[in-house]
Amino acid sequence: MSALLPFEIVATAGRARLGRLTTPHGTVETPAFMPVGTLGAVKGLGPEALEEAGASILLANLYHLALRPGIEVVERLGGVHAFTGWRRPILTDSGGFQVFSLSGLRKVDEGGVTFRNHLDGAKLRFTPDNVVEMQARIGVDVAMVLDECPPWPVEPETAAAAWRRTLAWEERALEHAGRLRAAAPGALPGAGWAGGLFGIAQGSAFRELREAAAADLARLPFDGYAIGGVSVGEPDELRRAVVEWTAPALPADRPRYLMGVGTPADLAHAVAQGVDLFDCVLPTRNARHGELFTRGGVLKLRNARFRDDPAPVEEGCPCPCCRRVSRAFLHHLVRAKELTGAVLATLHNVRFFLDFMAGLRQAIASGSLSETAAGISAAGSP
Repeated sequence: MSALLPFEIVATAGRARLGRLTTPHGTVETPAFMPVGTLGAVKGLGPEALEEAGASILLANLYHLALRPGIEVVERLGGVHAFTGWRRPILTDSGGFQVFSLSGLRKVDEGGVTFRNHLDGAKLRFTPDNVVEMQARIGVDVAMVLDECPPWPVEPETAAAAWRRTLAWEERALEHAGRLRAAAPGALPGAGWAGGLFGIAQGSAFRELREAAAADLARLPFDGYAIGGVSVGEPDELRRAVVEWTAPALPADRPRYLMGVGTPADLAHAVAQGVDLFDCVLPTRNARHGELFTRGGVLKLRNARFRDDPAPVEEGCPCPCCRRVSRAFLHHLVRAKELTGAVLATLHNVRFFLDFMAGLRQAIASGSLSETAAGISAAGSP
């Protein structure tokens, strides 16, 4: 199976790449940040607000959509784009993170993962084949393979076994994706799917295993390649080392995706290593706690020092929050647990991350990425 999603590298700066990924629902300029819409929506923001913020691609979670409303419902209502109202590209995580995070509610075997539904305790079975099929049925632009994400700390032998299992699942996923793409529409559930399939490299924080995993994965003809199993409890220095070991070893002509990371400084570091796609819950989760990202650092608006502060969150920021309200008003809303405060804060944080990535793209194009990265470090990771 050959790659279906065209990916063009427009410019480079060291290992960093300025790229263009074409999907069935539009083009993504990379490096790009994907806001996290676990259930098909970013908490507090509708599709139009995301578009106005500059989002070009959204991340949703297959595990959660399979639980509710259910794949059959989304498929019957026209697919995930029609169901959510988001008309631009959608990438779905496969449920591999739930293999890590729901350790008490799942059992892993060679054929897949059996979950105990965290809502009502009912059983849910994910296999390499049906995970691809479910994503195809709802018409995602980028589907992730099922993988086993080991926690940290973990023994090297356990991490190696998880990688061997993941690699076998990836080979099965590729075969099934090929069958779906080749079948006439209606012949199989998800037949005729035009989206792309990304593989995921695991290996925890062990250099030899990470490098071997990247080499194994690079031999498989995926549409893109992801670095998984990071930000699961390992120290910051190891997380960055994993990116440095893995990213350059993945195919240079396909997009590279760092899953679940992270702060602006983490993003800048990974971009410099040649990573193209990112997602993280930080902008939305921190917003709900009154923590707002700025070029000068994180503002914790619950602090009393903001009670009488008439300034916007960040001067010059074009987001609706900064255009209309003050730090003092947000402080009041956050302290009062008023929903509007979380919405305004989320609007700012999502716009900040999207603008931050746009700045990195501009820096790659102009050859000033090293100066930009130095400024981020000097600011202490805004």
